[in-house]
Amino acid sequence: MMQKVEIRLSLAENVKTFVNIVNKYEFDMDLRAGRHVVDAKSILGIFSLDLSKPITLEIDDDKAANADSMKRLMDDIKPFIV
Repeated sequence: MMQKVEIRLSLAENVKTFVNIVNKYEFDMDLRAGRHVVDAKSILGIFSLDLSKPITLEIDDDKAANADSMKRLMDDIKPFIV
């Protein structure tokens, strides 16, 4: 199953911090802005999106080790959640 959450990455520093956070987790994550989808762990991919609007983080929670790691991720990215 795919879990989705709206986030905002309006500053370059936010993108760097976000990528550092999500790279700590084993499961797959994508960012979707309209029809464009990029790997959420890729700084260059994220900068190819329109960051002036909220974007959708899609988390493949089938691969999430457990509910605890998903909760930790949500806590870690809380500053970016819209």
